Amino acid sequence: MSLAAIRHHNVSRLGRGTIALALLAVAVLAGACIGETPISVAVALQTLANKIFGAAYPLDPIEAGIIWNYRLPRAIVAACCGAGLAISGLVLQSLLRNALADPYLLGISAGASTGAVAVTIAGLGAGVVSLSLGAFAGAVTAFLLVAMLARAAGGGVTLHGTGQIVLAGIAGSQLFNALTSFIITKSANAEQARGIMFWLLGNLSGARWPDVWLAMPVVLLGLVACIWHARALDAFAFGAESAASLGVPVRAVQVMLIGATALVTAVMVSIVGSIGFVGLVIPHAARFLVGVRHGRLVPATALIGAAFLIAADILSRTMIAGQVLPIGVITALVGAPAFALVLIRGRRAR
Repeated sequence: MSLAAIRHHNVSRLGRGTIALALLAVAVLAGACIGETPISVAVALQTLANKIFGAAYPLDPIEAGIIWNYRLPRAIVAACCGAGLAISGLVLQSLLRNALADPYLLGISAGASTGAVAVTIAGLGAGVVSLSLGAFAGAVTAFLLVAMLARAAGGGVTLHGTGQIVLAGIAGSQLFNALTSFIITKSANAEQARGIMFWLLGNLSGARWPDVWLAMPVVLLGLVACIWHARALDAFAFGAESAASLGVPVRAVQVMLIGATALVTAVMVSIVGSIGFVGLVIPHAARFLVGVRHGRLVPATALIGAAFLIAADILSRTMIAGQVLPIGVITALVGAPAFALVLIRGRRAR
């Protein structure tokens, strides 16, 4: 490749990255402005200028407080959660070579919920274990259990390309959901139980700036890990054996990326609860738009996932006047038909 071609390629990548960041900024701004009480874009931008750059625009303190203390951190957490869950689903689909793999269907989200509830309600860890750490332990435990069950059900054969991992994930989800319900019933009072059940359906109402400082570094870490291993993920499209023949350290890559997936999922669940179908739907949409090469697919998946969950959060706040729906309800309304479509397309492909 000539020097001019390399420069053109780098400029093109820089231009695509700039457009992607601009689209993400627009989505976050929309999340900050749209709600039961609409606030103009000018007020939102002036609020940001006052808070970040020390400007002195005269603003209604109530509107400025709504933007800065409530809607903006909520939109940023929604973006982080959408991006994190989407790239987690992409990684699982690529490593397992299964179009139906995602953290929700494989029981990882359910395990993270159980770990989080065990720490907050049952007092597991005696105050030493944090909520996110408990969720991470639950997520890893759930995935290991599902993987062992799927391998045993398949007679010890590889999990790639089979339906055993999805069936095992459904069983694991039911098990950990039952454990979560048991812990809530045994240890929580009525008020705690009501709040936790709403949180388990996905709830961004409590997202504040401390949640942003937790979610953003974790998602960026997961995104960097996925981009760094983009070529390895391309190699896994032909199977683990083919990836190994191409020089990919299969076991190390699997442990690294599945660990990153579990960490991202656990942190997101500890902040907003269990949100389903984002990791299933968004990677397929991104493949349709940019193709299957993970160098482009990973950032596109993260961007679409972030925008999707911000849009879902806006719908959850505006669909019914005076009420806020759990965001998991909105994602399920989109994800369930998409799940059926993937099943039908997979059957036709065979």
